[in-house]
Amino acid sequence: MKVGSVVYIILLNWHGWSDTIDCLNSLTSLEYTNYRVLVVDNGSTDDSVARIGAAYPEVRILETGRNLGFSGGCNVGIRCALEEGADYVWLLNNDTTVDRQALSAMVKAAEADNKIGAIGSVVYHMDCPEKIQAWGGGWVSYFTGRAGHNLSGSANTKIQYITGTSMLVKRKALETVGLLDEKNFFMYWEDVDFSFRLRKAGFSIGVAEKSRVLHKESSSVGKNSPRLDYYYNESALRFFKKNTAMSIWPILVGASGRIVKRVVQGNKDRIIATIDGTVAGLLHKKQENARI
Repeated sequence: MKVGSVVYIILLNWHGWSDTIDCLNSLTSLEYTNYRVLVVDNGSTDDSVARIGAAYPEVRILETGRNLGFSGGCNVGIRCALEEGADYVWLLNNDTTVDRQALSAMVKAAEADNKIGAIGSVVYHMDCPEKIQAWGGGWVSYFTGRAGHNLSGSANTKIQYITGTSMLVKRKALETVGLLDEKNFFMYWEDVDFSFRLRKAGFSIGVAEKSRVLHKESSSVGKNSPRLDYYYNESALRFFKKNTAMSIWPILVGASGRIVKRVVQGNKDRIIATIDGTVAGLLHKKQENARI
């Protein structure tokens, strides 16, 4: 299936060459063939570039030279895609594999509605392929300071953001609202912020139900890693400070709840990371240097 719209697929790699190659393997089966792949290597210090290049010498690898975080790394690929005339940019986590209809279903949904700015996939757990990890994206609560994924859905399901695990974005949307906010979000919540900016600008977001993606989840930092707690809490506070007029309530309630949860679990390292991330978010320290 080849149509006119050119899609640039952006895979961000950081010490994850095995996952990236598995993802590239799955992309070769896509029924939608009018696409280009850009692998952005985000400052890997292992042999990722060599291994990916050996497996797929035809795929272009953009090397950032240092870890720019998820937002900064993806933006390197997005800028390149836009400069080369992309009609769509597909942000796809490298620790995913995709169904053959994953891209065609998203493009079809996007082109059916001029108001659409971004389309998501139905994301399933890699180790449990019938269990939904995220039905396109999810919800945000200004009352509790929390966010979560929709675990089921239909055409009428309310969705407030598209998860960056798999997000197809129209060129017009990127030209209107800009790229991911790399100044404020090193990792996590950047997809939520971008979706909110799209909706504020008058775009709608949606889910292509026939677009199926399998995802390992948190491969870059580790699902139970203290680093996840640090980044998540730092970015959560930044999101509410940026997007909420009365941010003190969601910040206080959300941060307190996450700290109490870690205390109950009794993991000292994750308690400290959660507190450190909260403090960093409150102080709004510059994220000029990658911390991983």
